[in-house]
Amino acid sequence: MLFNSLNFAIFLPLVFICYWFVLNKSLRSQNILLLLSSYFFYACWDWRFLFLLIFSTTLDYFSGIKIFESSNQTTRKFWFWLSISLNLGFLAVFKYYNFFVESFAEGVANFGFHINPLTLDVLLPVGISFYTFHGLSYVIDVYKERIVAEKNIVDYSVFVSFFPLLVAGPIERATHLLPQIQKKRIFDYAKAIDGLRQILWGLFKKVVIADICAQYANDIFNNSNEYSGSTLVLGAVFFAFQIYGDFSGYSDIAIGTARLFGIDLLRNFAFPYFSRDIAEFWRRWHISLSTWFRDYLYIPLGGSKGGVWVKIRNTFIIFLVSGFWHGANWTFIVWGLLHALYIMPSIIFGTNRKNLNIVAQGRLVPSVKETLQMLLTFSLTVFAWIFFRANNLEHALHYVSRIFSSSLFTSPKYDGDDLLKIMFLLLTVFMIIEWLGRENQFAIAKLGLKWKPVFRYLFYYMIIIAIFCFSGKKQQFIYFQF
Repeated sequence: MLFNSLNFAIFLPLVFICYWFVLNKSLRSQNILLLLSSYFFYACWDWRFLFLLIFSTTLDYFSGIKIFESSNQTTRKFWFWLSISLNLGFLAVFKYYNFFVESFAEGVANFGFHINPLTLDVLLPVGISFYTFHGLSYVIDVYKERIVAEKNIVDYSVFVSFFPLLVAGPIERATHLLPQIQKKRIFDYAKAIDGLRQILWGLFKKVVIADICAQYANDIFNNSNEYSGSTLVLGAVFFAFQIYGDFSGYSDIAIGTARLFGIDLLRNFAFPYFSRDIAEFWRRWHISLSTWFRDYLYIPLGGSKGGVWVKIRNTFIIFLVSGFWHGANWTFIVWGLLHALYIMPSIIFGTNRKNLNIVAQGRLVPSVKETLQMLLTFSLTVFAWIFFRANNLEHALHYVSRIFSSSLFTSPKYDGDDLLKIMFLLLTVFMIIEWLGRENQFAIAKLGLKWKPVFRYLFYYMIIIAIFCFSGKKQQFIYFQF
């Protein structure tokens, strides 16, 4: 069930009405409704994988209790490693098994040995990387005695499978989400309206920006032999806006939807394309995943407390694992490696926490220095996105080689229709609105609140009209494949 589908437009109001107007006097009933709605939402993708979600949830629930209640360290370790190994095992089989066996076959073929690897013809369960990380963080926190084990299986199950975040995040923590699930919630009109605004902006980013950019990015990447270097650069830029509009749009819809039910989810994006260096970019892009790796991998490895070489080692590990998390393809690993190289100077010279404030805070126009910093950071990011988007390493390298040719200095040529001109106009308006709203949680959180109602609602209706006008070709959210 896509957020930008008619099915979801029917599903969400029905759940909302039952939640606030039928079951509003019973917290337990509300949570049961959220759980059943979440399972139905997930089953709409493929009901068979619902059993995998339930098994993973049940495993982590009982493991958490066993770890918390046992005073025997051997018993605690047994349940801890049972949960960790089974969860990572499922992830490895469904997501990485074919990659490993095919890579092994290709490797031994270089030495003259030819084998026919046994691969699995199975679909990747949607959202498995996200709900697996929910469970892993919970079990680790219980084992490290940061939290107590949850005894209410309904509450815990809602934490893992709450439908707004189930298939593409944000990746939540038990310390943040579980207390909200356990606390009586009272309908807050202002919060609900704010949630609707965030859903509206998320839909605009997905339907208008991401899905239209996807048409051009897909055509240019899939037919890269036919285009000049300058046009290939344009294709990479289109993909940069596609993946940002797609994923941050999903996060906006998810966070806004959760707010309709009185629940606040972790922020996942903070205008990353206005970053002045790569370190700042990663504090603003996919924040829930970046902080997850920081807390559960980077810090346990020693973080930045060791010498320079320890910092370098830990940074490379984090980015390589992050790349691998995104998919079983060498292109993702190279993408992670590129970002590790990008961030290395700031790690070595200790400037990785230099730009903690919002760019041009309190000012309408950035300085020349800030503008150049943002352009450089965006350019480096776009170059790395080429490897993220390419079908394989050979495709990525071929794409890059064609960019750095004499045709780079020609005018981009694309035999498209007038929609391309409209796309450039929309991107310009989109970035202006994002810039104006960069100090808020999302771009239109406060935009227009001080306008006269007629102008404010005209602005909202223009966004709605744009969404309907460009909603013809639905594209699946990119991060569903991760």
